[in-house]
Amino acid sequence: MELWDAYDAQGRRTGGVLARGEKIPAGLYHAVAEIAVRHADGSILITQRDWSKPNYPGCWEMGAGGSVLLGESWLEGARRELKEETGLTADPLVNIFFTVKPENQGIYIGYAGTYKGPKDAVCLQEGETIGYRWLSPRELVGFMASPEFVASHRTRWRVYLHQLEREI
Repeated sequence: MELWDAYDAQGRRTGGVLARGEKIPAGLYHAVAEIAVRHADGSILITQRDWSKPNYPGCWEMGAGGSVLLGESWLEGARRELKEETGLTADPLVNIFFTVKPENQGIYIGYAGTYKGPKDAVCLQEGETIGYRWLSPRELVGFMASPEFVASHRTRWRVYLHQLEREI
């Protein structure tokens, strides 16, 4: 059973424990860490969600992400998710956003980092990711408008997207 720390709306741990699949009590939130990966050559990694995923099956998203586990920091959760879903590590990590979504009782924090290794070193996690692409900032800006891209990622990553657009 996957366990999470319970957070208040400001992103502070409450001392409570939540379990995946169980109803989250009113006023509490679970943490989701996401990470965008930029290669040293300037391209950005996007991954394709497994068709078995309940939300956005088969759609493309920025890098990697998922729930922060009990006892993990946001940063540790982001690093773990990136390693699990892609086999990569990225440094340094820079905080891009902190978003509270009351409708699903989630708090999302996004990081961006740089990967300097070979692009074909991506190792996809079975049941999570089924494909990957490295896109130029221009290609990414265009592709994010596509219905194939997770809509909520367009919203959460808009600050990062604006930074990329300035480079085009």
